[in-house]
Amino acid sequence: MGVNIQWFPGHMAKAIRQFEENVHLVDIIFELIDARAPFSSMNPEVARIGVDKPHLLILTKADLADPNLTKQWIDYFDHHGYTAIAVDSKQNGANKLVTQTALNILKPKLTAEQAKGMKPRPIKAICVGVPNVGKSTLLNRLVKKRAAQVGNRPGVTKGQQWLRSSKQLELLDTPGILWPKFQNQAIANKLALTGAIKDNLYASDDIALFALDYFRTHRSKELMARYHLSDADLELSTVDLLLQITKKIGMKDDYDRASVRIIQDARKNKLGRFTLDSMDLIKNDEDN
Repeated sequence: MGVNIQWFPGHMAKAIRQFEENVHLVDIIFELIDARAPFSSMNPEVARIGVDKPHLLILTKADLADPNLTKQWIDYFDHHGYTAIAVDSKQNGANKLVTQTALNILKPKLTAEQAKGMKPRPIKAICVGVPNVGKSTLLNRLVKKRAAQVGNRPGVTKGQQWLRSSKQLELLDTPGILWPKFQNQAIANKLALTGAIKDNLYASDDIALFALDYFRTHRSKELMARYHLSDADLELSTVDLLLQITKKIGMKDDYDRASVRIIQDARKNKLGRFTLDSMDLIKNDEDN
């Protein structure tokens, strides 16, 4: 790989400060993580800042991820003390699932309040996650209108705002948050491929090569069909495979343009549903 990705602009530090300042206002944290990289897109800053708050992990973009691995990751999170759910934010039912799960988590607290004679009230949640994780799409589904600004690039939500979902739920939106230092470059590559890091902060050919390594191993049929590759093509080095694809899609030797195409094809599911974090990641992490 080339030069390491530089990912932590000033507005990220500001977003973390805003989260720290406001977390005391809420009953529960909704942390959105990308189902295509559920371990890699968990923000350690969220766990640090919200250590004393109930926590709901919401795996977004589940329709783009490998469903079997999504189930395995939910089981893993549940086993380690997290409540986790997977949603396709564009489909009906996401709002009901999120609200009901949050109410279940907070049931002891709400029951205790009512026992003290307090009036029923909506629960308050703060929504956090890496950029471009689909947070605005989910918020719009939860509030049933386009109340949160939506975009297909990281960093669209610039400030914070309260949103009313229902009589049962109020939401505090936040900008997307990355963290100052990734555990390793593989995490940076996964976040870049899934769109959490702005495209101008990394070399597209580095991420395309990373993608080709993954899809050649895990989705070879989809890769071959998309770019009209032969079995012999898959035996090429990753660099030569990128050059071969560049020619196959009519871009001659412009591998930079081809790299962008490969990244976009992956994000748009044209290479099939995929999850970059395998369960082996956990085994390796626990062994170290």
